[in-house]
Amino acid sequence: MPHSLLVIMDPIAGIKIHKDSTFAMLLAAQERDWQLHYAEIGKLSQRDGKSLAECRSLQVSDNPDAWFTLGEPETLRMDDFDVILMRKDPPFDMDYIFATYLLDQPFRAGALVVNRPDALRNANEKLSSTLFPEYCPPVLVSCDARQLLEFIGEQGDVILKPLDGMGGASIFRVTPQDPNRNVIIESLTRHGKRQIMAQRFIPEIQQGDKRILVIDGKPVPYALARIPGEGETRGNLAVGGEGVGVALSPRDFEIVAGLESWLRENGIWFAGLDVIGDYLTEVNITSPTCIRELDRIYALNIAGDLIDRLAQELAA
Repeated sequence: MPHSLLVIMDPIAGIKIHKDSTFAMLLAAQERDWQLHYAEIGKLSQRDGKSLAECRSLQVSDNPDAWFTLGEPETLRMDDFDVILMRKDPPFDMDYIFATYLLDQPFRAGALVVNRPDALRNANEKLSSTLFPEYCPPVLVSCDARQLLEFIGEQGDVILKPLDGMGGASIFRVTPQDPNRNVIIESLTRHGKRQIMAQRFIPEIQQGDKRILVIDGKPVPYALARIPGEGETRGNLAVGGEGVGVALSPRDFEIVAGLESWLRENGIWFAGLDVIGDYLTEVNITSPTCIRELDRIYALNIAGDLIDRLAQELAA
């Protein structure tokens, strides 16, 4: 009997299929005859302790002119699905948190939720890297301007970023000589009311901010190095970075091995580690991307490998 999969994601009509990792997962599941259903986060609910989704059956096609077909809306119990893919993009706000609470019930009932709801709540993508200080650059998390200014003076060249950002938004490179450093700190911390992260600047960013994809604790052997454009510090593709395929280095494998047990213990089936030079900078688990780019460069089938691993787990 084919497996059933519910995907919770942003509106499918607005995705760019040539680079959408969720779409790659759906194609792979459909190729294995899995039954697909689609819902958006606003269509989740709970009644008398049972979590529900107003969803539609879904068929996908790797066709940029017509990539999906939806059935009629129906409200189904989420614990009736074998697998639930939670692939809603940030912002990581209270609506997202509430959705993870709704996912707790089907998880407890035996559905395979990817990634596990409590991990989505607990593993902030910036702060999770600090659980592994042996792999991180010097880093400070604070909302105190004095501490942040001292850190900038101590390190000499620092990246400041919010803890809830994505796609390179609101990331600043600051030195002790920067005349705008005070106002940058004021803006990011909302005048001392919001924690932010300060990391020592890593010059190897010019060779790329590597996105390493990890399936059940094991890395894909190639990464997408996102190289900053001219005059930029950020390598994010969303701000014009260029994606270049690279083989993982011995240090990359060491970092993944150091996180393997933690990823597995927390039910993080699919993660994207960001590595610059020899340093881990982020652990992305909400909706990590770069599947399609790496598939094209190296003739891989990363989403297929993920779906096959989930099938093995269901069989076990």
